[in-house]
Amino acid sequence: MAVPTPHGVPADPGAVPLPLDLAELLYAQLETVADEVEQEVRRQVPEYARPTDGTYGRNLRAGVVQALTLFVDHIADPRGRGEAIFATYYELGRGEALEGRGLDALQSALRIGGLHAWRLMGRTAEELGLDSAVVAALGELAFRTVHEVAEAAAAGYAEARLRSTDELERRRRRLLDLLLGEGPVSVEAVHDLAHGARWSVPRQVAVVALAAGPDQREEDRPLAAAGALVDMESRPPRMLVPDPDGSGRFGGRAFALALRGRPAAIGPTVPLAEAARSLHWATRALGLMGRGVLPRQGVVRCADHLSTLLLYGDEALLGQLQARVLGPLDSVSAGQRPRLAETLLAWLLSGSNVPDVAARLHIHPQTVRYRLRQLEKLFGDALHDPDARLDLVLALRAEALREQGAGDT
Repeated sequence: MAVPTPHGVPADPGAVPLPLDLAELLYAQLETVADEVEQEVRRQVPEYARPTDGTYGRNLRAGVVQALTLFVDHIADPRGRGEAIFATYYELGRGEALEGRGLDALQSALRIGGLHAWRLMGRTAEELGLDSAVVAALGELAFRTVHEVAEAAAAGYAEARLRSTDELERRRRRLLDLLLGEGPVSVEAVHDLAHGARWSVPRQVAVVALAAGPDQREEDRPLAAAGALVDMESRPPRMLVPDPDGSGRFGGRAFALALRGRPAAIGPTVPLAEAARSLHWATRALGLMGRGVLPRQGVVRCADHLSTLLLYGDEALLGQLQARVLGPLDSVSAGQRPRLAETLLAWLLSGSNVPDVAARLHIHPQTVRYRLRQLEKLFGDALHDPDARLDLVLALRAEALREQGAGDT
């Protein structure tokens, strides 16, 4: 275990000669001083005002004795490093982090304990009639001691927090992999992993598929919604958001800002066990965004584009449908085809209302009627058959979306 090397403190308070028997005298008083320091810390730091037989009490007593011992050790041997005592405070700092507590209580105890110990030690120095330069050197040494043990505790705390964070991220990654993997999801396994990952198990989730980007810079990474499980290493990057509909998490601009401009597709809200299905459709929508079939930028909700996702759910089958029902358009010129296809789709969607078609396409009603006569020749009775009309709408709509995407590139 590595412990910090003290820095930023007086390097050699021993440059002022100290009485040879001072260390022995202070060693003899150490337990008495430790009692008083312990009582003062308990009085001023609420976290340590607990029964003395508990873990906090034992740690407090050990820490006080160790810090006082280090102080006197420095007097006895100014060149001594006190690695064992540094290690003790390193472990105290780690313990605070592992228990989920902050470092404030321990740091307060060090400040208060160090000040009170110096007052007691200073009283001894006065009784001995020590020179003011010696008293000043002892004060510097007390400051150095408090700094050293505080630095060791802070290093232990930081190391434990880092390891705890890394382990938590690993557990959450495993949980996300389980939820988004292939095959059935075991409820028991989810709850076990969620407990270890400190994640509240929701009833419903939605998965967000994010456009891949340069994630090297921290400022380019999206801000995860509270409780979200995120994997920026997968392709595409993904984010599982708990209870998305009840929290307003995807409420417009705020969510887009959290993604820092990164295009994203939000899969449908599903039960937790079906999270992989939400990911499937989010990924499908993200692919259609890249092709321009769905809007290329911003945040696309699958729930708002279900018909498009249905159309492109099986593109090979969609191609078969288009080839069969749009075959008659193959007989017209390349210039005529898109105009006739656009008119036919508008006519079918407007309930065969010519003025509405003209207004939608910004053309004269007579132009609409002329094109409809051409379409009647090409498609005949199919234009009035409900099943054929539905097939035509699907095929023409898919073609329009594809052309729209091609035009955006």
